[in-house]
Amino acid sequence: MDQINGRAWTFGDNIDTDLLAPGHAMKKPLEQLATHCLEAIEPGFATSVQRGDIVVAGRGFGIGSSREQAAQALLFLGVGAVLAKSLARIFYRNCLNIGLPVLVFPEADRIQRGDQLTVEPATGRVVNHTRGEEYHCEPIPGFLMDMLRDGGLIPHLHKRLHGEPTETT
Repeated sequence: MDQINGRAWTFGDNIDTDLLAPGHAMKKPLEQLATHCLEAIEPGFATSVQRGDIVVAGRGFGIGSSREQAAQALLFLGVGAVLAKSLARIFYRNCLNIGLPVLVFPEADRIQRGDQLTVEPATGRVVNHTRGEEYHCEPIPGFLMDMLRDGGLIPHLHKRLHGEPTETT
């Protein structure tokens, strides 16, 4: 969790929750819903994305409804992190709640599809190995990193309620 390595999948502005979790598939189990993730703009995404790959997007990523299935579909498919110029607040929190690192990344335009990236959520460091560049964005605060390391909100609360230590305690 401290370092995520993967290939970049790039998208533009205003990728809404209907693109991530289309309405026609909402009643299906997550395994089936996820096969439709981003299919309207990237038909092969669900079958080509690999564990650890990183979604990089423009402004307004995750806008639209508050459906948590949008974040769940990305996590189910193995996406290691989401970097975007700006994110819908509910989508941002849904990602963190399920253990998917998500960062506001002003340099998103500098990333090309297929670039090999390393993301360090706790420091905000992003390395583009393909281009030999390094970027910095606002890191995920320590208390939220603890939650991510625990696998999301529910496992984190379980751990805390049972008196198990976290990294910052």
